[in-house]
Amino acid sequence: MSTAPRVRGGTTAHFSGHETFPLRQMWLKKVYDQAIDGLIPKSAFADESAIAAFGVGKNMVASIRHWALACGVMYESEAGFTIRGVANEILQDGGLDPYAESPSTAWLAHWQLAGRCFRSTTWHWLFNHVTAPTFTRQELEEPLARYARELDPKHRLSASTISRDLETCLRSYAPRAAGGSPEDFAEPLLGELGLLQEVHKGQYAFRRGPKASLNDGVFAYALVDYWNRAAAGQSSLAFEAVAYAEGSPGRVFKLDEESIAQRLITLSDFTGRKLEWTDSAGLRQVHRKDLSKEDIKSMIRRAYD
Repeated sequence: MSTAPRVRGGTTAHFSGHETFPLRQMWLKKVYDQAIDGLIPKSAFADESAIAAFGVGKNMVASIRHWALACGVMYESEAGFTIRGVANEILQDGGLDPYAESPSTAWLAHWQLAGRCFRSTTWHWLFNHVTAPTFTRQELEEPLARYARELDPKHRLSASTISRDLETCLRSYAPRAAGGSPEDFAEPLLGELGLLQEVHKGQYAFRRGPKASLNDGVFAYALVDYWNRAAAGQSSLAFEAVAYAEGSPGRVFKLDEESIAQRLITLSDFTGRKLEWTDSAGLRQVHRKDLSKEDIKSMIRRAYD
């Protein structure tokens, strides 16, 4: 049994694993291509042959494995690593986005990291708990360390672990402008989302507002995913929860109120009235009817139309 700490919502707290490499565009596909009948043997990441198979160094192989787990491409099972159904649909040859070129793939990866929070505590914390208009990595270190202590008082993380995790997280969304190695210029998958910008050297700010590249299919999928975890038995959800609650699409995607309202209004047509927006007497809510697994798959498929 694992004794790892739990984040709200039942997710294990996790720092590091990425070996300080931000997620790259082709890495998830490289992992997917190692699978035979949906299964990757554990040796695929451990043998000397892994370096040749992935075409990168040993530390980067460990990083690629971490990102594939954190983004929900695969999960660890007794037999090895099993590819998840959604990843199969997206990354298979002839799939929805085999080369991870569509913004929808990057948005889904971001949702896994910052919304679902599996192996990505810093990502979740940054997008759900940081409210300052601008911030530096150094300013975030102590509040993140406090958050980590709240999650697991017995486990003391070193200052350097916190610092490295934050640096990797920030560089995932706002790549270094100049200096560093050629590796630093390899475009991180999440950099194209425009969620975070470096306004001055070392000073960052979220870009709040409408997100043109965020497809309604990804938004609808994220909304239902959040709903299933935060308010599973409820047939309606308040606008404020969708916009502001921890782990909600509004927070995780850094959307402003108007953009959220616009998206919620279009959901009725988009989902064939399975999700419906009402605004009466100042009470703004989303209502849901029974959604099948096929309905949820359809949201993802339509994100690639």
